[in-house]
Amino acid sequence: MAPANLWRGLIRALEVKHHGGDGSQMSYTESFLSNDDLDPVPPEKRTWAAWNFVSFWVADTFNINTWMIASSMIQLGLSWWQAWICVWIGYGIMAPFLVLNARPGAMFHITFPVVARASFGLWGSLWCVFNRAAMACVWYGVQASIGGNCMLVMLRAMWPSVNNIPNSMPASSGTNTRDFMCFFLFWLISLPAIWLPIHKVRHLFTLKAIIVPIAGITFFIWCIVKAHGVGPIVHQPAQIHGSELGWGIVVSVMSCMSNMITLVTNAPDFASRSTKPSDALLPQLISIPVGYGVVCFLGVIVSSFSQAIYGEAIWSPVDLLGMFLNNNPSHATRFGVWFIAAAFIIAQLGTNIAANSVSAGCDLTALFPRFINIRRGGYIAAIVGLCMLPWNLLKSSNNFTTYLSAYSVFLSSIAGVMLADYYLVHKGHYRVTDLYDAKKDGWYYYTYGFNLRAYAGYISGILINVVGFAGATGQSVPLAATHIYDLSFFTGLGTAGLVYWVLNQIFPARGAAKMFEEVDLTEYTTDETDEDFDRKSETKDSVDVVESSV
Repeated sequence: MAPANLWRGLIRALEVKHHGGDGSQMSYTESFLSNDDLDPVPPEKRTWAAWNFVSFWVADTFNINTWMIASSMIQLGLSWWQAWICVWIGYGIMAPFLVLNARPGAMFHITFPVVARASFGLWGSLWCVFNRAAMACVWYGVQASIGGNCMLVMLRAMWPSVNNIPNSMPASSGTNTRDFMCFFLFWLISLPAIWLPIHKVRHLFTLKAIIVPIAGITFFIWCIVKAHGVGPIVHQPAQIHGSELGWGIVVSVMSCMSNMITLVTNAPDFASRSTKPSDALLPQLISIPVGYGVVCFLGVIVSSFSQAIYGEAIWSPVDLLGMFLNNNPSHATRFGVWFIAAAFIIAQLGTNIAANSVSAGCDLTALFPRFINIRRGGYIAAIVGLCMLPWNLLKSSNNFTTYLSAYSVFLSSIAGVMLADYYLVHKGHYRVTDLYDAKKDGWYYYTYGFNLRAYAGYISGILINVVGFAGATGQSVPLAATHIYDLSFFTGLGTAGLVYWVLNQIFPARGAAKMFEEVDLTEYTTDETDEDFDRKSETKDSVDVVESSV
């Protein structure tokens, strides 16, 4: 008996806080659907005001990936201004999709894994959550690897001898002792930031929104002075023309959209902490395209400066800073490089928390709510990122863009189903308690916890792009399939949403509404009709209408 009691004690010690609505301990089944981080966010933790969302996007856009995203477009043959327009178009299109998908989180204060239950079912949502969690863990490692490069430049600015650390690692590792040390240091200093809960981590983004833009503008001005002009890239015309140019623009726009699909999918995570729904609307709609447009402009122009200085375009700001440290630079140069590199470290840290740590934490919480909360999930993502050798994923900008596009195929189908469910099927009508209850007559139990309509839409969105995806991996496929894949976000999201909506017209889901109104119908029984709701809602006190965004 002693070993059994010890085992039960260990299990209880590993469990996270999860209580019923009345404060009592949950049942075994309920413990797989709820804990304190999965439940609707309480009022005291709804601390994200409008300016927090602005600072979040100012902070998130200032990172190495955004700085370099125009490089693949120019290498594809576009002129710099064509590439810049593609950035504005791509992120300008994605901003409304992000706001639309964030809406359920802002209205009902629930995170992405819980919103996904409304469309995919209580248990069916777990595949979507797992897919997002796995990719968040992968991307945590990739962003940490880039942060390690920033760490190397910063350390070189202080101690130039760091660059000469002897290597003791085998070639099969894909790295060396010096680079791994810098990667590990960045990984290590990221751990305290994971400890912060979502409603408090906004302060990190505020700090980043102040320091990093100052460093970026300083870098920009420094390069102007050093290059004595803007450089040749801004005078370089497009290298492709006609239909090739047209599809080059399409591919470039889609690469920007693919770069955003992760944040579109899990947009409810941060919106759930909004003080009021409108705080997650206009601030994000404006700050996303503006932030990405400004940072990409800085990246293109600084790279043009680099070509004037060194005779070649250096797209990575980290590599360019490293070149400033060659040939015995002055103390002023070393200090300038140190400051900018330190700012880029903060930039990568903030981006990793925003796009990956929090996302992985929320998702892993939904997969194992009995034992994992957002904080523990964030640390799991950090461990996975350490163990996966992320530097092997960063070989060239072309591979990077291909990877982003492949990712978009899967997540755009998930987003298509979620958007169609909220706006076209349930039309804003929720039963929040049913999102945490496995009773068979609940709205979201569907067929043994799986919404087969949602999976039919999801698979359709993937299948329409699968041939083109094979072409992107080097297989010989028809040109039409390649062009469909070039539009993978729209084809995946549109097909998934359309199939899901059509199936709901043929086989209506429980709770399907006739009119759009964002309301929590928890107090009503599941067999009440829309007519019952319409009649009862004439009296304002008869229904708990969620706060309007207006």
